[in-house]
Amino acid sequence: MGRLAGIGVLVTRPEHQAQHLCQLIEAEGGTPVRYAALSIRPRADRAAVRAAIGPADRYDLVIFISANAARFGADLLEQRRDISLAALAQPTASALNSAGYRVSLMPADGADSEALLAMPQLAQMSGQRVMIVRGVGGRDLLGDVLTSRGAQVQYAEVYTREPARPDPEVQAHVEQLWRHGGVRAYSATSVELLEALVGIVTQRCRELMDSTALLTGSRRVADAAIRLGLGSPLILADAPDDAALTSALLRWRESTPR
Repeated sequence: MGRLAGIGVLVTRPEHQAQHLCQLIEAEGGTPVRYAALSIRPRADRAAVRAAIGPADRYDLVIFISANAARFGADLLEQRRDISLAALAQPTASALNSAGYRVSLMPADGADSEALLAMPQLAQMSGQRVMIVRGVGGRDLLGDVLTSRGAQVQYAEVYTREPARPDPEVQAHVEQLWRHGGVRAYSATSVELLEALVGIVTQRCRELMDSTALLTGSRRVADAAIRLGLGSPLILADAPDDAALTSALLRWRESTPR
């Protein structure tokens, strides 16, 4: 019997990103409950994005905000291997590695814009051309700070995020599981994902969220949960990647009365 036996975890990552975390939970005897809260799609106006950014070799640094940015935006590099690349976290770096690129800049501590901006390599950016590859409507902190440090910043917004629209059958199934103790924790790896989740669950599931543990690797998500009025107990992982989330879940299980 695994260490997570009897523990159901609502896995809210988009469909194409949920498999690995589900496998890790299952390997420990837990039961992943797939419930994608966000739908991720490539930008329809791809030609306009390319026209706006120009050739890849004009940039001194290209920053990929997320694994989705790498998935939908790695082709913007035009197979050039001589451009410095930065990633906020290991999942993004892994996605770039899979596309044949090597990341030269990634925070050792933290996995957000603040952590990247704290790196000494980005302290002086005068005259540097920087492209930030992200989804539509992402945070502006990174670009704003780099601009204030002298960089010329260009955004490449390569995908959209929309709240998912679960089928009525899925909604009913998840609510039934949750009502009967089949969901002990739910994951949220970004503020956008948590906001989407709150917006799409049934009213009864929203009420049950307050007594269900929130699994995340981001302090920003924990802060957003408070802002959204959630009373969920917090399981805070050391990082937002799947291995760290699973480790945090195991620590929580060991300290939770059976």
